[in-house]
Amino acid sequence: MFKEVSLPLAFYNRDTWLKVAFFAVCVFMAGFSLYFTDGLVTKLEEREKQQIELYAETIRYVMTSDENADINFFFERIKKINENNTIPVIWKDGSGHLNSINIPMPSQLSTEAKQVILKQKLTEIISENNKPIEMDMGFQKEYIYYGNSKLLKLLRYYPLSQLLVVLIIGFLGYIFFSYSRRAEQNRVWVGLAKETAHQLGTPLSSLTAWVEILRNEPSIDPNIVIELSKDIQRLETITTRFSNIGSAPILKEENLEELITTFLQYLKNRISSKVHIEIISMLAPDQVAKVNRYLFEWVIENICKNGVDAMSGSGSIQIILSEGKNNLIYIDISDTGKGISNKNMSKIFSPGFSTKKRGWGLGLTLAKRIVENYHEGKLILKSTEINKGSTFRISLPKPLIHA
Repeated sequence: MFKEVSLPLAFYNRDTWLKVAFFAVCVFMAGFSLYFTDGLVTKLEEREKQQIELYAETIRYVMTSDENADINFFFERIKKINENNTIPVIWKDGSGHLNSINIPMPSQLSTEAKQVILKQKLTEIISENNKPIEMDMGFQKEYIYYGNSKLLKLLRYYPLSQLLVVLIIGFLGYIFFSYSRRAEQNRVWVGLAKETAHQLGTPLSSLTAWVEILRNEPSIDPNIVIELSKDIQRLETITTRFSNIGSAPILKEENLEELITTFLQYLKNRISSKVHIEIISMLAPDQVAKVNRYLFEWVIENICKNGVDAMSGSGSIQIILSEGKNNLIYIDISDTGKGISNKNMSKIFSPGFSTKKRGWGLGLTLAKRIVENYHEGKLILKSTEINKGSTFRISLPKPLIHA
């Protein structure tokens, strides 16, 4: 069961709150914009409806008050009332004849051709769901159909464009925060690594000198000196690892099977004797990969030690080397431990999550960074099952073959 460990790195929590606050501001801006624009659209719809009602009332008045009235009179009047001249209007009289304003029509067309075009336009206007205005002429009923003006149509789509802009700004903001977070993390990692390597360097020099003095002392058991030398060599390896983390490491072509086998011999002497470790290679005997030996051994060590902890010091670890797709080399590391619950599967590579009561929970985080940032590979949790174990997969690219 993973537990969350509080890291002394304030930017993890601060970054999360900044993202939440930025997202909330974007949602507020989008909501306010939609609300405000919807109000404008509603007012404009009402205004255009009033204009068309006035248009209908003018037609009714002219048609019922004076049979000899000039029809051009009310058309000109409505054009003056409708200042923007963009609301398409079709008047359907009792005989089914159609008249229109604000609908472009080629002048050379015959009356029949114009009626065909107006019928098609009438179908489009009806599809806009504006309720037609009924005019009671006394002897018959006539109808005014109207569509939406260009301005109203633009305002209807304007909120969508605003929302798109807000989403783009939000996306760019997310990228900015993520980049800032990664940049800050990198500065912290590099600073810690360099400082650790620096702090270890001074006592190591002193210890090396003391070992040489003890080696020349006949009263000291030589085996003690040998073991002290091994521990100093181990500390030097750790110092080299941190030095490489703090700068661009040098990658060399290494035989993976030999590298991992050699390191496992060292690791077996420093873990429980009840843990069985085996390595199975399906690679060609001369297969190599470009790695930094010190850092890559650190990856294997972190994954294996996590497996040992998950098994409570008793079980088996199996490492399988094989060829994968897309010119990759797979290194699968399996344990017979407790497994990882579904809710924690996405957290295991995050700083601060650990299966142990002690420690910072940085082992898998470091391993992932080393594989992906320095070796252009991939480290994933391939599979896990509660009380049966887990398998981590390292994917490394094969070196390019030069002709």
